Amino acid sequence: MLKTLTGIALVGVMIAAPAVASAQTSSQGTGKQATSKEGKTPRGDQRFVKEALEGGMAEVQLGQLAQQRGSSDAVRQFGQRMATDHGKSGDELKQLAAQKGIEVPTGLDRSHQRTYDRLSKLSGADFDRAYMKEMVADHDKDVKAFSKQAKSGSDPDIKAWASQKLSTLQDHQQQAKQVQASVSGKSSPAASPRTK
Repeated sequence: MLKTLTGIALVGVMIAAPAVASAQTSSQGTGKQATSKEGKTPRGDQRFVKEALEGGMAEVQLGQLAQQRGSSDAVRQFGQRMATDHGKSGDELKQLAAQKGIEVPTGLDRSHQRTYDRLSKLSGADFDRAYMKEMVADHDKDVKAFSKQAKSGSDPDIKAWASQKLSTLQDHQQQAKQVQASVSGKSSPAASPRTK
């Protein structure tokens, strides 16, 4: 009887062992797949892409608003440049995001929407001053974020894209400061004559 019980136990172990091993291998494989799928693009790079897309969308919509509400030719032209440049780079970044499996925002986030709503209630010189103040602050922030991504981003494609766009953003930043100086009645620091 003892031999029979030992035999049954041995058969049970022989049947159960491959099933347990298979289940362990399967769960380990699933874990690795989930990790590699989620880990495909590092979170910091995903966050950069999302924020760059949200900011770019805001630049396009605010640029269109500037073309409608701005009283200065310089503000309207700057708005047109923002709509064109950020629209083009946004399309490129959306394609890159799709390749990387990064979810693309479909509308303005709460902060950018508040800015848009506030500026849409203004017109003329008031709009010009408020819009250009926003553009200087926004491009200061963008240049800092893109510089950081270009230097220390993990995903090589996103890092290269940020590096490629950095010089355009720096040009926007400089132009925004010049236009802001012209609409605020102050001359640009580089252009101001020295007085004694």
